[in-house]
Amino acid sequence: MNYNLARFDLVSVRLAVACAQTGSLTAAARDSHLALAAASRRIRELEDALGEALFERHPRGLLPTAAGRVFVKHGLTLLQTMEQLGGELADLRRGIARHIRLCASSAAISQFLPPLLARYGELHPQVHIDLEEQVSEAVAATLREGRADVAVFVEGPDTKGLDTRLFREDELVLILPAGHALARSKTPLAFVDTLDEEWISLTAGAAMLQKQQQAALAANRPLKLRMQVRSFDAVCHMVASGLGVAILPKAATLPMVKSMKLGWRPLADAWAKRRLLTATMAGQSDAGITSLVDFLSPKDAPSSQNAKPKAPKRK
Repeated sequence: MNYNLARFDLVSVRLAVACAQTGSLTAAARDSHLALAAASRRIRELEDALGEALFERHPRGLLPTAAGRVFVKHGLTLLQTMEQLGGELADLRRGIARHIRLCASSAAISQFLPPLLARYGELHPQVHIDLEEQVSEAVAATLREGRADVAVFVEGPDTKGLDTRLFREDELVLILPAGHALARSKTPLAFVDTLDEEWISLTAGAAMLQKQQQAALAANRPLKLRMQVRSFDAVCHMVASGLGVAILPKAATLPMVKSMKLGWRPLADAWAKRRLLTATMAGQSDAGITSLVDFLSPKDAPSSQNAKPKAPKRK
């Protein structure tokens, strides 16, 4: 079936989204500044154009059908895109020549990016950086899908088809409740010796969680994953409450460890020392994107598809 998409307009799309969000045609019409009869007619016209009912009508309101849920999902994306378009056109009038979309992992944002982006903004006031935070796997996927111009993530996701450079390095440490037996020493501890503990972690796709799962699998031991949350701060609060232990980046976490009176300990495993990469699609030639990547990269960072570390010099 061919849908007559030319009959859609943004007012009707926004109305349908509001109907789904409020569950009420009356409330959606009011929010859209439409008379109730006009709003009802617009929804009927959308449904006629689609050949599908978007909502089930009930005495207590509206409930989206399967087609309605699909329409609302894409309608939201369309409305957000139009909002971004309007914002960028307004920025042009204010002297901002362009936007660069940067997607980065929590580790990059928590430890390194804020002062770098502030400085870049001072040097390039005509450029606006639109920053989105995701776990590392999602960061790489966002770049590949064309929803980001530059990505910064922890090494690990597939980099085929991407040009990558070393961004920074960090270290993972074990975070422990105050008074925990493992916190009595500061000597590096093997991860396998922590597998009797219950764990607090970030959500699926986080580079740290993947390393823990791989290490537990290699040791033929289960990872007792008790809770998953979205931020380093939330992880620390869970640990402080005695709900488990965690692994987090040292530089980002130690201020929270100190303020919450938590314990911490280095890890002996080689994977606890990590590399963060900047990435763009292979072969991109946009001067603005290249400028940002150059600025974010250390001066001696290697530039190649796989960003391999430099071989040590012979002595």
